[in-house]
Amino acid sequence: MKNILLPTDFSENARNAIDYALEFFKNELCTFYVLNVQKASNYMMDDLMAAPANTSIHQSVVQGSKEKLSTLIEALQEEIEHENYTFQAITDYDIFTDAIKQAVKSKDIDLIVMGTNGATGAREVVFGSNTINVIRKIDCPVLVIPQGYTFKDIKTVQYTIDYNDHFNTENIEPLVDTLIKYKASLRILKIKEDDTVTIAEFDDKKHLKDFFKDINHTFHSITNVPTPLAIDSFVQIMDVDMNAMFIHRETFLDRFFHGSETSKISYGTRVPLLIMHN
Repeated sequence: MKNILLPTDFSENARNAIDYALEFFKNELCTFYVLNVQKASNYMMDDLMAAPANTSIHQSVVQGSKEKLSTLIEALQEEIEHENYTFQAITDYDIFTDAIKQAVKSKDIDLIVMGTNGATGAREVVFGSNTINVIRKIDCPVLVIPQGYTFKDIKTVQYTIDYNDHFNTENIEPLVDTLIKYKASLRILKIKEDDTVTIAEFDDKKHLKDFFKDINHTFHSITNVPTPLAIDSFVQIMDVDMNAMFIHRETFLDRFFHGSETSKISYGTRVPLLIMHN
């Protein structure tokens, strides 16, 4: 059984990510933990003063969240009544990433599915502070769903390897599970600074061939192109349904989202983005 964390602020983007997750895990046994995190700053003094005298501030803040979560889960259960899904609501009153970290640990979470909160649809807008902070600070795989993206069968997955990275099988299970579940083809994209082929790169390719020998895969490389532009171009050219990558260096994260200063490109992913951590 898989344990999936679905953070929500009850926005359209959050609901879209939840809908994607329900489709993505069809025919699997899953427990979905639907999490809403509240901050005291979200409430006006009038809201707290309207609460009964014997009610704590914490209870006042989370009560509305609990009611919304209950309504949301009832709606979700009606939509997927034939699936082996279980839903549990979690309401927290904390810093967002601290609440996520606590849920990941206490519920043994396998994957976090989030929408691109804060996006307006403009290509220049990146994921939003909550999603970026989860990617940076939480040691758990994250599946980021673009604004308005609806689920479709996953036929082609892109696995992006940055020029400073080397192939490592540790924590690669989310990618492998996706490839096996959907019988998808794999496009391995190496982003390079130049045409030089090092011994380490040669060894990586051999390791990749051995590891993915039972999966239809091809190798590709893009040289001397800013990381975000290389990824975005490849996604479109190869008609990719999901992009997967490891994040373990802040420098790569910065290059991925912002590119070089000269390119002036920000990366708003066109397809679901699976982030794994080394």
